[in-house]
Amino acid sequence: MLFLLLSILCSVTVGVIFKVARKYTISTTQIVAWNYVFALILCYFFFSPDLSLIDASIPWEIYIPLGILLPTIFLFLAASIKHMGIVKTDAAQRLSLFIPILAAWLLFNEEFNSLKLVAFMIALPALLLILSKKTDNANNKWIYPAVVLVGFGAIDILFKQIALATSLPFTTSLFIVFGISLLLILAVALYEIALKKVPFKSNNILFGTLVGLFNFGNILFYLKAHQAFAKNPSTVFAAMNMGVIIIGSVVGILIFKEKLNTKNYIGLFFALVSIVLIAFSQVLN
Repeated sequence: MLFLLLSILCSVTVGVIFKVARKYTISTTQIVAWNYVFALILCYFFFSPDLSLIDASIPWEIYIPLGILLPTIFLFLAASIKHMGIVKTDAAQRLSLFIPILAAWLLFNEEFNSLKLVAFMIALPALLLILSKKTDNANNKWIYPAVVLVGFGAIDILFKQIALATSLPFTTSLFIVFGISLLLILAVALYEIALKKVPFKSNNILFGTLVGLFNFGNILFYLKAHQAFAKNPSTVFAAMNMGVIIIGSVVGILIFKEKLNTKNYIGLFFALVSIVLIAFSQVLN
């Protein structure tokens, strides 16, 4: 249970770092780039990926889109936290789990039982309620958490495809994807520095290091939690998603004074219910 709690705290902390970073003159692109530098280093030393297995036969058609998508969605994640807050961003990210479930049903002909159907029907209004604000509020930039939701759903599908398409260990695949992500975001950061005259600042390294540490910690502890609960993965699944929404909401509301209306609170409750139903549906399968 300790690994699970640590994974939840690491996930929420990434959002907190981006929330705090906005108070300073920072470059989100540079922060994301440094994040992948340190995530890649930690991945190499903790997981010892077998680089000799990398050749032309591995599914680059999956690795490359995933490597491009990861830093892109990270930028949208930061923008969503900036404009919509931690509470709504975390909820949107966790509700993205319904995209791979829907894809498994529609594309891969997996069983879609009644619990999953009810959970899906609850998740849709939950998302609308979570993201709702007054229509005259120009700051309701719902597009950011919406992209986060779709993006993380697509990322989940691609990771599942990697697991199906290759015999490479997951940790080696993770190292390859992180490498591609670093190359992409580094190119964008250098473009901004050279042509857009975005200054290179040391605080970007600091925030990027912190994001990289906690982002990697989230992955490391999540994998260890699955090892500890090998016979009951639905426990990890449900606790992780519910834990991030609950703790993220507490942090956003109490520490950062994020404003939520009654519809938002109802939406958060519905989101938790839908995740519980999905967990139960996995047990039944």
